[in-house]
Amino acid sequence: MEREEIEIILQTAASFKNKTEVPPLQGMTVINLFLEPSTRTRASFELAAKRLSANIVNIARSESSLLKGETLLDTARNVEAMGADAIIIRHPASGAPYLVARAVQSAVINAGDGMHEHPSQGLLDIFTIKEKKGTLEGLKVAIVGDVLHSRVARSNIHGLLKMGAQVYLTGPPTLIPAEIERWGVSVHYRVEDAISGADVVMPLRLQTERRAGCFFPTLREYATLYGVNAKRLRLADPEALLMHPGPINRDIEVTSDVADGLSSAILEQATNGVAVRMALLYLLMS
Repeated sequence: MEREEIEIILQTAASFKNKTEVPPLQGMTVINLFLEPSTRTRASFELAAKRLSANIVNIARSESSLLKGETLLDTARNVEAMGADAIIIRHPASGAPYLVARAVQSAVINAGDGMHEHPSQGLLDIFTIKEKKGTLEGLKVAIVGDVLHSRVARSNIHGLLKMGAQVYLTGPPTLIPAEIERWGVSVHYRVEDAISGADVVMPLRLQTERRAGCFFPTLREYATLYGVNAKRLRLADPEALLMHPGPINRDIEVTSDVADGLSSAILEQATNGVAVRMALLYLLMS
C-alpha cells in the first residue's frame, strides 16, 4: 500500500473507535479461516465483523476438512460458494492468502502468513503510535528480538518507513535477516544502541514454533542480552512507548514491570486492533 492508502485506513479506524454497533455490513458474511492458533487477531476480527453487523463464521484447522485432505483452495472456493463476502486467512505457509485471493472473488485479508507478513497488526501498531504521538514522521522506532521469523516485524518495517519513521533493529545476529539494511533500516547487535533515544520500543515474541530457540544458547542468555527491562527502557526517550504484538513471554522478551508499566501501550494495541480491522472490512466490503 501507498502512504495515502494507509492514511485512509487510519482515518477510517479512528471514526470506528468506540463504536459498539453500526450497520454498513448488515446481511454480509465474513469467514474467519484460522489455520494457526490465535487469540487477539481472531477475536478482534470477529468483534470487528459483529460491530459492523456482518455475519461471522469461525473455522479452525481442527474443525475443517483440511484434516481430511482437502486443499486450501477447495476450502476457500466452497465457503465462497456458500456466500462468503470476505475470507480472513491465517496460515502457516507464506503466500497462502495471495494464492487464495487469485482464486476467489471474495475479499481476502491476510491475518498472518508464515514468516511473511501480518498487515493488520502493522496497521494497528501504526495507528497506536500516531494516536499517542500525533505523527510518525521522524520518530525512532526500535524493534527488538526475533526479526528473522517475525511477520509482524516485516509489516511494521514496510509501514513505518512509508509513514516517515526511522526503524532500528536489534537482536542476536542469528535472528537478524541477512542484508536487511537494504530495506532502509538501521541494524545494531547491542540492544542498548538501538533503544537509546527511541520514541517507541517494540520487543517481538520469540517464534519458538519456528525453532527460534535453536538460534541462541538459552532463554536465560537471551533475556540477559536482549530482554527489555526498566534499566534498558530508561535509555529511550522519557516519553517512549513500550509496545508488543503479543502473546508475551514475560521476563524473557520483556520484564513484567515494564510490560505493565506506565509506558506500556500493549492493551491499547489490542483495543485499536478492533477499530483497524473494522476499517479494513468496511473499506473492502461496503
